[in-house]
Amino acid sequence: MTANPSIVSYLVARPSRDSVTAARQQITSDWWTLRRAGFEVYISELVFEEAAAGNPEAAERRKHVLRAWYRFPLNLEFEARCQC
Repeated sequence: MTANPSIVSYLVARPSRDSVTAARQQITSDWWTLRRAGFEVYISELVFEEAAAGNPEAAERRKHVLRAWYRFPLNLEFEARCQC
């Protein structure tokens, strides 16, 4: 399974007052607790870099989670496709 930054953002963000966002956070947290162990989760180096940006405290929480995931190294072809 590959992950995008939204997953980890929902997982580590402060609880939202917006009902849709709060529901997404709860679903993500439930999946993480109940189902995550059944999957090998992969991210690209690009996703890690994106998650490391922004508010320093939030970025550190995201990076803490992402460090345990397998990372695909970037290569020129991959980078070129992502720049589109």
